[in-house]
Formats: sequence, C-alpha cells, structure tokens
Amino acid sequence: MATPDFIRAVRATAGHQLLLLPGVTAVVLDEEERVLLARRSDNGRWSLIGGIPEPGEQPAIAAVREVHEETAVECVVERVVLVEAQPEPVVYPNGDQCQFMDITFLCRAVGGEARVNDDESLDVGWFPVDALPPLRDRELFRIKQALGEGPTWFATTPLS
Repeated sequence: MATPDFIRAVRATAGHQLLLLPGVTAVVLDEEERVLLARRSDNGRWSLIGGIPEPGEQPAIAAVREVHEETAVECVVERVVLVEAQPEPVVYPNGDQCQFMDITFLCRAVGGEARVNDDESLDVGWFPVDALPPLRDRELFRIKQALGEGPTWFATTPLS
C-alpha cells in the first residue's frame, strides 16, 4: 500500500516505532449484493478496500476516495458497521510498526466499472457472499456485520 506523505514525514523523526493510525475499511455492495474485493499487490491476498484518511479528511469521505482510487468504483456510504483497534500491530518489511484504529463502513456502488485502478492491487472483482475467495477472519467478520441489521459494533474488550 502506498504510504501517505504525512506518514513519511512522521517516520522521518519517529523511526520504526509503533504509531497508532486511523484507518477506514469499505464493505461495498452492488445491486446484486456482491462484495467488492481487491487482491493486494503487497501480499497477494484478497481483501476489502481500505486505507488511511488524509489529515483533515472525514472518515466516510476517505472510504469513498479509497474505493475509487483503488477500484474505479463510485460508491456512497450507507452506515458505520464497526469501530475497533486492530488487535495486533502490523510490522512492515522495512521495520515500520503501526496499529490501526479502524472504522468500517457499509457502502453502496453507484457507478464506475470495477478494475485495477492503481498499483495497490493485482486484481479487483465482485464476489457473491456465498462464494468469497479466502479472506482473513477479521474481514469476514466485517462483511457479516455489514450484511446484518444490527447496530454499529464496537470492540469492548481490552487489547491486551
């Protein structure tokens, strides 16, 4: 994933130490209730679309922007699905460490054709919920919460 310029500036003085960063994830559905996924170029895994909001950018706007930048799909946010801190820090090959405070949104596709739209993805596609490619448990949970009618889910247990 491309590192935003403001994170590069922080890393210039913070080094590889753990940073708590905002993150957004979009569970995007089309008119057939299929889920939009991208196969990431950094690890080859299929995943939901997400990223880091820019300074001053509202989280919902960041989710819509990330979806369009990565897949060329235009979408609108329908609701907040969940809010949680990732349980484990991410350690990148260069040694940078971060932990994301994620807000996941349910989004509805309203235009555009799904395609690889930047260098963050190898492939992009729509998948029926009953025929998803292998995904991490955290992503499956986000999809399940997005498809449910319940209220926003909040993590309520301590991280450690």
